[in-house]
Amino acid sequence: MSEHDKTFMRNFGLLIAGLMVFCVILIIFASKINEQILPTENPERERRIAERVAPVGGVYAGDTGRAALAEQQAQAASSAPTVAFDGSLDGEMIYNTVCMACHTTGAAGAPMLVAEAWTGRMDKGVDGLTASAIAGIQGEAGYMPPRGGRPDLSDEQVQATVEWMLNQL
Repeated sequence: MSEHDKTFMRNFGLLIAGLMVFCVILIIFASKINEQILPTENPERERRIAERVAPVGGVYAGDTGRAALAEQQAQAASSAPTVAFDGSLDGEMIYNTVCMACHTTGAAGAPMLVAEAWTGRMDKGVDGLTASAIAGIQGEAGYMPPRGGRPDLSDEQVQATVEWMLNQL
């Protein structure tokens, strides 16, 4: 091996050793910085863990049982379905709020409030039209979601609205 090759090999070896030392220093520096960063907890993860480890049921007796039962009843009462428009049977108001969008434009095949549009439907009578409005319609004549898309409408409210609509023809 020539003197030139020996010098190259020595310098190349020193360069490689220097790069390795530099890499080790970078790794140590990065690990020190990483130790200073506090990990943040994911609230969704915490919620799922709490949900998985929550007890399936509980046994209560005495005052504790009465308190738990009262709380369950209060939750059930607050989550009970509410009736739309505070149970109002004002067909015109319900029509203007719920039905008007489709029945004034004829959207999705909805019959407009003109007698000619209702000729084939009038054979069903008020009860048949009310049943169709409650259950919804899907067919060649058009599409209407059940209760006009308002599941919180009562049967009486739907019937009052159908009757008001028929009186307008």
